[in-house]
Amino acid sequence: MSDTNKYHLPKGTSADGPYDLVVTPESAGWGYSGLRILTLAPGEAHTLSTRESEYLVLPLTGGCTVTVDGQSFELDGRTGVFASATDFAYLPRESEAVICSAHGGRFALPSARTERSSLSARYGHKEDVPVELRGAGACSRQVNNYCLPGTFDAEQLLVCEVLTPGGNWSSYPPHKHDEARTDDAGNPVESELEEIYYFQVAGEGGFGYQRVYGTQERPIDVLAEVRSGDTVLIPHGWHGPSIAAPGYDLYYLNVMAGPGQDRAWLICDDPAHGWVRGTWESQDVDDRLPFEGLNEQ
Repeated sequence: MSDTNKYHLPKGTSADGPYDLVVTPESAGWGYSGLRILTLAPGEAHTLSTRESEYLVLPLTGGCTVTVDGQSFELDGRTGVFASATDFAYLPRESEAVICSAHGGRFALPSARTERSSLSARYGHKEDVPVELRGAGACSRQVNNYCLPGTFDAEQLLVCEVLTPGGNWSSYPPHKHDEARTDDAGNPVESELEEIYYFQVAGEGGFGYQRVYGTQERPIDVLAEVRSGDTVLIPHGWHGPSIAAPGYDLYYLNVMAGPGQDRAWLICDDPAHGWVRGTWESQDVDDRLPFEGLNEQ
Protein backbone atom coordinates (compact mmCIF):
# COMPACT_ATOMS: atom_id res chain seq x y z
CA MET A 1 0.00 0.00 0.00
CA SER A 2 1.29 3.47 -0.91
CA ASP A 3 2.61 5.72 1.87
CA THR A 4 2.30 8.84 -0.31
CA ASN A 5 -0.56 10.35 1.69
CA LYS A 6 1.39 9.87 4.92
CA TYR A 7 4.69 11.42 3.84
CA HIS A 8 3.60 13.93 1.17
CA LEU A 9 2.42 17.21 2.69
CA PRO A 10 0.70 19.32 -0.01
CA LYS A 11 0.95 23.10 0.32
CA GLY A 12 -1.21 24.44 3.14
CA THR A 13 -2.02 21.11 4.77
CA SER A 14 0.59 21.57 7.52
CA ALA A 15 0.17 25.31 8.11
CA ASP A 16 -0.08 26.56 11.69
CA GLY A 17 -0.50 30.12 12.91
CA PRO A 18 2.04 32.40 11.23
CA TYR A 19 3.71 29.49 9.43
CA ASP A 20 2.86 28.21 5.94
CA LEU A 21 4.46 24.90 6.94
CA VAL A 22 5.35 23.33 10.27
CA VAL A 23 7.25 20.04 10.47
CA THR A 24 8.44 19.09 13.94
CA PRO A 25 10.01 15.84 15.13
CA GLU A 26 6.66 15.06 16.79
CA SER A 27 4.54 15.72 13.69
CA ALA A 28 6.95 13.74 11.50
CA GLY A 29 7.13 10.84 13.94
CA TRP A 30 10.91 10.95 14.31
CA GLY A 31 13.52 12.49 16.59
CA TYR A 32 15.50 15.38 15.12
CA SER A 33 14.69 17.18 11.84
CA GLY A 34 12.26 20.09 11.54
CA LEU A 35 11.24 22.87 9.16
CA ARG A 36 9.02 25.95 9.29
CA ILE A 37 8.19 28.30 6.42
CA LEU A 38 7.42 31.85 7.55
CA THR A 39 5.84 34.57 5.40
CA LEU A 40 6.13 38.16 6.64
CA ALA A 41 4.23 41.17 5.31
CA PRO A 42 6.18 44.44 4.85
CA GLY A 43 7.20 45.73 8.26
CA GLU A 44 6.02 42.60 10.07
CA ALA A 45 8.10 40.92 12.78
CA HIS A 46 8.02 37.43 14.27
CA THR A 47 9.58 36.07 17.47
CA LEU A 48 11.07 32.58 17.30
CA SER A 49 12.02 30.65 20.43
CA THR A 50 14.43 27.89 19.44
CA ARG A 51 14.01 25.89 22.69
CA GLU A 52 15.68 22.48 22.29
CA SER A 53 16.61 22.96 18.61
CA GLU A 54 19.14 24.90 16.55
CA TYR A 55 17.86 26.81 13.50
CA LEU A 56 18.85 28.61 10.35
CA VAL A 57 17.01 31.65 9.06
CA LEU A 58 17.32 31.20 5.30
CA PRO A 59 15.54 33.68 3.00
CA LEU A 60 13.60 32.17 0.11
CA THR A 61 12.27 35.51 -1.16
CA GLY A 62 13.13 38.92 0.30
CA GLY A 63 15.42 39.96 3.13
CA CYS A 64 15.13 40.47 6.86
CA THR A 65 16.84 41.54 10.07
CA VAL A 66 17.48 38.85 12.67
CA THR A 67 18.05 40.02 16.24
CA VAL A 68 19.30 37.40 18.70
CA ASP A 69 21.49 37.34 21.81
CA GLY A 70 22.17 41.08 21.61
CA GLN A 71 23.27 40.93 17.96
CA SER A 72 21.55 41.98 14.74
CA PHE A 73 22.18 40.31 11.38
CA GLU A 74 21.05 42.05 8.20
CA LEU A 75 20.13 39.38 5.64
CA ASP A 76 20.03 40.80 2.12
CA GLY A 77 18.20 37.70 0.93
CA ARG A 78 17.28 37.31 -2.72
CA THR A 79 14.49 37.85 -5.22
CA GLY A 80 13.75 34.14 -5.45
CA VAL A 81 15.29 30.71 -5.04
CA PHE A 82 16.37 30.49 -8.69
CA ALA A 83 18.08 33.90 -8.60
CA SER A 84 21.09 33.07 -6.43
CA ALA A 85 22.24 31.58 -3.18
CA THR A 86 21.53 33.72 -0.11
CA ASP A 87 23.07 34.86 3.12
CA PHE A 88 21.58 33.36 6.29
CA ALA A 89 21.73 33.34 10.08
CA TYR A 90 22.40 30.54 12.58
CA LEU A 91 20.41 30.43 15.84
CA PRO A 92 21.62 28.22 18.69
CA ARG A 93 19.55 26.13 21.04
CA GLU A 94 17.70 27.95 23.86
CA SER A 95 17.71 31.37 22.20
CA GLU A 96 15.02 33.86 21.22
CA ALA A 97 15.21 35.66 17.88
CA VAL A 98 13.14 38.43 16.33
CA ILE A 99 12.83 38.21 12.54
CA CYS A 100 11.67 41.46 10.91
CA SER A 101 11.29 42.18 7.20
CA ALA A 102 11.01 45.79 6.04
CA HIS A 103 9.74 44.83 2.59
CA GLY A 104 8.23 41.44 3.34
CA GLY A 105 9.35 38.00 2.27
CA ARG A 106 9.26 34.25 2.79
CA PHE A 107 11.80 32.53 5.01
CA ALA A 108 12.76 28.90 5.61
CA LEU A 109 13.54 27.97 9.22
CA PRO A 110 15.22 24.52 9.10
CA SER A 111 15.99 23.02 12.50
CA ALA A 112 17.56 20.10 14.33
CA ARG A 113 16.86 18.99 17.87
CA THR A 114 20.11 18.81 19.81
CA GLU A 115 21.30 18.47 23.38
CA ARG A 116 24.49 20.41 22.62
CA SER A 117 24.86 24.19 22.77
CA SER A 118 28.51 24.90 22.02
CA LEU A 119 27.92 27.39 19.19
CA SER A 120 26.81 31.02 19.20
CA ALA A 121 24.50 32.92 16.83
CA ARG A 122 26.35 33.69 13.58
CA TYR A 123 25.95 35.24 10.15
CA GLY A 124 26.49 33.14 7.02
CA HIS A 125 27.87 35.11 4.08
CA LYS A 126 26.37 34.40 0.66
CA GLU A 127 29.85 34.54 -0.87
CA ASP A 128 30.99 31.70 1.41
CA VAL A 129 28.26 29.26 0.30
CA PRO A 130 29.87 26.56 -1.90
CA VAL A 131 27.88 26.16 -5.12
CA GLU A 132 28.40 22.71 -6.62
CA LEU A 133 27.40 21.41 -10.05
CA ARG A 134 26.67 17.73 -9.54
CA GLY A 135 26.05 14.98 -12.07
CA ALA A 136 26.05 15.39 -15.86
CA GLY A 137 23.73 15.20 -18.82
CA ALA A 138 20.10 14.71 -17.79
CA CYS A 139 21.28 14.17 -14.20
CA SER A 140 22.86 17.65 -13.96
CA ARG A 141 21.82 19.77 -10.98
CA GLN A 142 23.11 22.60 -8.82
CA VAL A 143 23.64 22.25 -5.07
CA ASN A 144 23.98 25.21 -2.71
CA ASN A 145 25.79 23.76 0.32
CA TYR A 146 24.80 26.07 3.18
CA CYS A 147 25.27 24.08 6.34
CA LEU A 148 27.11 20.82 5.78
CA PRO A 149 30.26 19.36 7.33
CA GLY A 150 33.11 21.48 6.05
CA THR A 151 30.94 24.40 4.89
CA PHE A 152 29.34 25.78 8.10
CA ASP A 153 29.43 24.54 11.69
CA ALA A 154 26.30 23.36 13.48
CA GLU A 155 25.58 20.87 16.24
CA GLN A 156 23.55 18.38 14.18
CA LEU A 157 21.77 20.36 11.45
CA LEU A 158 22.56 19.84 7.75
CA VAL A 159 21.00 22.07 5.08
CA CYS A 160 21.43 22.42 1.33
CA GLU A 161 19.40 23.43 -1.73
CA VAL A 162 19.15 21.52 -5.01
CA LEU A 163 18.11 23.22 -8.26
CA THR A 164 17.27 21.01 -11.22
CA PRO A 165 16.68 22.27 -14.78
CA GLY A 166 13.39 21.26 -16.38
CA GLY A 167 13.49 17.73 -17.78
CA ASN A 168 16.40 16.61 -15.56
CA TRP A 169 16.55 14.11 -12.70
CA SER A 170 18.26 14.79 -9.38
CA SER A 171 18.65 12.80 -6.16
CA TYR A 172 19.74 10.14 -8.61
CA PRO A 173 20.90 7.42 -8.48
CA PRO A 174 18.56 6.63 -5.57
CA HIS A 175 20.41 6.62 -2.27
CA LYS A 176 19.77 6.27 1.43
CA HIS A 177 21.19 7.31 4.79
CA ASP A 178 19.03 5.59 7.39
CA GLU A 179 21.48 3.51 9.44
CA ALA A 180 24.95 4.00 10.88
CA ARG A 181 27.22 1.47 9.13
CA THR A 182 30.93 0.82 8.82
CA ASP A 183 32.93 -1.23 6.36
CA ASP A 184 35.06 -4.25 7.24
CA ALA A 185 37.90 -1.94 8.27
CA GLY A 186 35.67 -0.01 10.65
CA ASN A 187 35.40 3.09 8.46
CA PRO A 188 31.98 4.83 8.48
CA VAL A 189 30.14 4.35 5.17
CA GLU A 190 26.58 5.45 6.01
CA SER A 191 25.03 7.80 8.56
CA GLU A 192 21.53 7.85 10.05
CA LEU A 193 19.67 11.00 8.99
CA GLU A 194 16.01 11.99 8.76
CA GLU A 195 15.35 14.21 5.74
CA ILE A 196 12.82 16.82 4.64
CA TYR A 197 12.35 17.97 1.03
CA TYR A 198 10.59 21.34 0.57
CA PHE A 199 9.76 22.18 -3.07
CA GLN A 200 9.38 25.23 -5.27
CA VAL A 201 8.70 24.98 -9.01
CA ALA A 202 9.35 27.73 -11.58
CA GLY A 203 6.48 28.56 -13.90
CA GLU A 204 2.72 28.73 -13.48
CA GLY A 205 1.28 25.24 -13.06
CA GLY A 206 4.75 23.72 -12.77
CA PHE A 207 5.23 20.32 -11.14
CA GLY A 208 7.69 17.53 -10.49
CA TYR A 209 7.84 14.07 -8.92
CA GLN A 210 9.51 12.58 -5.86
CA ARG A 211 10.11 8.87 -5.30
CA VAL A 212 10.92 7.11 -2.00
CA TYR A 213 11.02 3.33 -1.59
CA GLY A 214 12.29 0.89 0.99
CA THR A 215 13.28 -2.70 1.55
CA GLN A 216 11.27 -5.74 2.60
CA GLU A 217 12.54 -5.26 6.14
CA ARG A 218 11.80 -1.50 6.21
CA PRO A 219 9.11 -0.81 3.62
CA ILE A 220 8.11 2.64 2.42
CA ASP A 221 6.43 3.54 -0.87
CA VAL A 222 6.04 7.16 -1.97
CA LEU A 223 5.47 8.54 -5.46
CA ALA A 224 4.34 12.15 -5.09
CA GLU A 225 3.51 14.77 -7.67
CA VAL A 226 4.96 17.90 -6.08
CA ARG A 227 4.19 21.58 -6.66
CA SER A 228 5.38 24.83 -5.10
CA GLY A 229 5.00 24.71 -1.33
CA ASP A 230 4.77 20.92 -1.09
CA THR A 231 6.91 18.88 1.30
CA VAL A 232 7.99 15.23 1.36
CA LEU A 233 9.24 13.51 4.53
CA ILE A 234 11.87 10.78 4.26
CA PRO A 235 12.21 8.82 7.51
CA HIS A 236 14.17 6.00 5.83
CA GLY A 237 14.61 4.19 2.54
CA TRP A 238 16.02 4.88 -0.90
CA HIS A 239 15.04 8.32 -2.17
CA GLY A 240 15.22 9.52 -5.74
CA PRO A 241 14.73 10.45 -8.35
CA SER A 242 13.46 13.99 -7.93
CA ILE A 243 12.13 14.66 -11.43
CA ALA A 244 11.70 18.14 -12.92
CA ALA A 245 9.01 18.10 -15.60
CA PRO A 246 10.19 19.49 -18.95
CA GLY A 247 9.69 23.26 -19.02
CA TYR A 248 9.62 23.62 -15.22
CA ASP A 249 12.79 24.08 -13.19
CA LEU A 250 12.63 22.36 -9.80
CA TYR A 251 13.98 23.59 -6.46
CA TYR A 252 14.05 21.77 -3.17
CA LEU A 253 15.46 22.58 0.24
CA ASN A 254 16.98 19.58 2.04
CA VAL A 255 16.95 19.50 5.84
CA MET A 256 18.70 16.60 7.60
CA ALA A 257 19.54 15.63 11.15
CA GLY A 258 20.03 12.45 13.14
CA PRO A 259 21.44 10.92 16.29
CA GLY A 260 25.07 10.72 15.16
CA GLN A 261 27.37 12.90 17.23
CA ASP A 262 29.92 13.45 14.43
CA ARG A 263 27.43 15.25 12.11
CA ALA A 264 28.34 13.17 9.07
CA TRP A 265 26.49 13.01 5.75
CA LEU A 266 27.32 9.58 4.36
CA ILE A 267 25.10 7.95 1.74
CA CYS A 268 24.97 4.67 -0.13
CA ASP A 269 23.48 4.18 -3.59
CA ASP A 270 20.85 1.59 -4.44
CA PRO A 271 23.08 -1.17 -5.87
CA ALA A 272 20.64 -1.65 -8.74
CA HIS A 273 21.25 1.88 -10.04
CA GLY A 274 24.60 3.06 -8.69
CA TRP A 275 26.27 2.27 -12.04
CA VAL A 276 24.65 5.41 -13.45
CA ARG A 277 27.31 7.57 -11.78
CA GLY A 278 29.92 6.01 -14.05
CA THR A 279 28.17 7.33 -17.16
CA TRP A 280 28.67 10.97 -16.14
CA GLU A 281 32.35 10.91 -17.06
CA SER A 282 31.46 10.88 -20.77
CA GLN A 283 28.78 13.60 -20.55
CA ASP A 284 28.87 17.36 -20.16
CA VAL A 285 27.16 19.26 -17.39
CA ASP A 286 23.89 20.80 -18.56
CA ASP A 287 24.74 24.26 -19.96
CA ARG A 288 21.68 25.75 -18.23
CA LEU A 289 23.69 25.56 -15.03
CA PRO A 290 24.50 27.34 -12.85
CA PHE A 291 21.26 29.23 -12.27
CA GLU A 292 22.14 32.91 -12.19
CA GLY A 293 19.91 35.99 -12.18
CA LEU A 294 16.71 34.04 -12.75
CA ASN A 295 13.87 35.42 -10.66
CA GLU A 296 11.36 33.01 -9.21
CA GLN A 297 8.31 32.78 -11.42
